[in-house]
Amino acid sequence: MPFRILLVEDDDGDALLVEELLRDTDLRHSLTRRRTVAEARLALVAGHFDCVLLDLHLPDASGLSTVTAVQDTATDTAVIVLTGLAEARAGVDALAAGAQDYLVKGKVEPELLQRAVRYAVQRTRAERASAALQVSRLRAAENARLERGLLPEPILSSPSVTVTSRYFPGRAQALLGGDFLDVVQTEDGVVHAIIGDVSGHGADAAALGVCLRIAWRTLTLGGHRGHELLHLLERIHIAERTGSDLFTTCTMIALDPAAATMTLHLVGHHEPVLLTADGAQILPAAHGIALGIVPGLGQWPATTVSLPPSGALIAYTDGLIEGYRADATGAPTEDPVEARLGVDGLLRILEKTRDPDPGAHLNAVLDAVRTMNAERHTDDLAVLRLDWEDLSEGRDPVS
Repeated sequence: MPFRILLVEDDDGDALLVEELLRDTDLRHSLTRRRTVAEARLALVAGHFDCVLLDLHLPDASGLSTVTAVQDTATDTAVIVLTGLAEARAGVDALAAGAQDYLVKGKVEPELLQRAVRYAVQRTRAERASAALQVSRLRAAENARLERGLLPEPILSSPSVTVTSRYFPGRAQALLGGDFLDVVQTEDGVVHAIIGDVSGHGADAAALGVCLRIAWRTLTLGGHRGHELLHLLERIHIAERTGSDLFTTCTMIALDPAAATMTLHLVGHHEPVLLTADGAQILPAAHGIALGIVPGLGQWPATTVSLPPSGALIAYTDGLIEGYRADATGAPTEDPVEARLGVDGLLRILEKTRDPDPGAHLNAVLDAVRTMNAERHTDDLAVLRLDWEDLSEGRDPVS
């Protein structure tokens, strides 16, 4: 592919010399000429160039300001400065300002010009690749730090209850969003769990999710429960959020193995799914408003249900069901009206992907969801699965 070169030179004689030198090289190229920095900037905005051959003395700019103006317009384009015989120092200063090389007019041979252009372009590409790699590494490190805050190790000692969780960011190489989850077991044997979703994406949502997750764990271990706990979480949410439009939905769970009961608080969140030997079904529960929607006026009713001796509960954030489903052939559907997977679609997947191993089951479910969605929906998703067995007073799951 030919090198796309922009020559910025107001002197017709010097411009003709550069054109002739390029013709005498083996360099495949296309050459565009502009006479001023303003014209050059317009050309750089309109199209991509691999290299700019830049005179330091132009009608509308002079000296290092010409280099700065070009680089501010096209950061990924190599710049080679053209100087006069008495301007060697200016060429060195241009290198310090970000130019890749400088050439002295009247001292340039075709081979030197060809080599300068090739090297300058390759160095710029290498620098760009290195910068992208560094950004990727920083993003991965930030993801790791946020993940530790959003998805901690459970504090669980009960042999009858196990925890399995999964998390996927909505976009490739993206920072984690505001989805969070946690599980702790208190001294009375009750297993407490939460899964939540801060509205929005990026660092602000993730930071607020980490804050709420840590606050929930601290308050729960400190003895706060139910409506009181949620009221305190809302106060923290309001104090820590970066904008008044941010809100948080969550499901709060308290599983009592001794009583074989589970108490749910749905805070603007979806009802969880109950898995038993008979299959998957939605576990009906009373709903309350999301945290931060109407500060101070939220009501969060509790729903307590009896549990069978063995079973599982799957709670999730909306990224799991708001993706797109597949059509009858298994291909992603393009139906704009009924394209979302939804709760019914999730139930069908859960029925088709039964597996005695909780981790393998969640992997199969998420693989199916993400395959059908084909990356058309970019929300984060988190899934929390609580499995229990041999509960002392197991009964039918009827509220």
